Amino acid sequence: MKTEHELKVLVKEKYGQIALQSKAQNESSCCGATSCCGPSDAMDYTIMSESYEHLDGYAPDADLGLGCGLPTEFAQMQEGHTVVDLGSGAGNDCFVARAVVGDQGRVIGLDMTEAMVDKARQNAAKMGFDNVEFHLGDIENMPLETNLADVVVSNCVFNLVPDKQAALAETYRILKPGGHFSISDIVLQGEIPQALQEAAEMYAGCVSGAIPKEDYLGLIQKAGFQDIEVQKQRSIELPDSILSEYLTPEVLREFRNSGTGIFSVNVFARKPLK
Repeated sequence: MKTEHELKVLVKEKYGQIALQSKAQNESSCCGATSCCGPSDAMDYTIMSESYEHLDGYAPDADLGLGCGLPTEFAQMQEGHTVVDLGSGAGNDCFVARAVVGDQGRVIGLDMTEAMVDKARQNAAKMGFDNVEFHLGDIENMPLETNLADVVVSNCVFNLVPDKQAALAETYRILKPGGHFSISDIVLQGEIPQALQEAAEMYAGCVSGAIPKEDYLGLIQKAGFQDIEVQKQRSIELPDSILSEYLTPEVLREFRNSGTGIFSVNVFARKPLK
């Protein structure tokens, strides 16, 4: 298994490549970042995404199809709110949030990949927004002030973070007392095969970094949050064409018959007032 540092380097490299492509290019290539389909390049990074096209503020140039849910749709944002998007990518969720918080609000995107931050800033400049900003940083150690945000959103990012407890502690810190988050992420029911757990490509694709739902919710509670609620859950079906790159036919059959489930969830939680 790779070290935390190696995993972060892997994610930066993969998402740096993806930042240079459009959503259409990501969908038309088998792995989202290259045109090859070898064993280490089989993951389709758009396979878990949901359509944003019905949401106000949707910006096609900022949509790379990399999420696993619609956290902004459930985030209970209001006009004038300050919203922070963790792992903001090319800015998709930030621009949707901006349509809700309006001119008097503030939207802050944070991403650890330089190419994504550059792309998001270019998209914001094209739309003329002066209250949407993007910063380079690590969500385990955010370069943001304490008690800053009314709302935090994140879309399929915490699975890419080796130290999820640190990331949740930082999320708690930057939220105002009484503020809340709405996070889309991948969780498990049961255990995925060891070969998938060890596959770096599957980690970057949010699968092998997933943990059981009960453990995920437990980490949120441990961080001090309350009013924890799963707002939405849907099953993710990875096709055999992807899984067979990592699993032997026998292990694949066992996995299909094991009852293990991979789910996209949208989780809400609130920081206490005191």
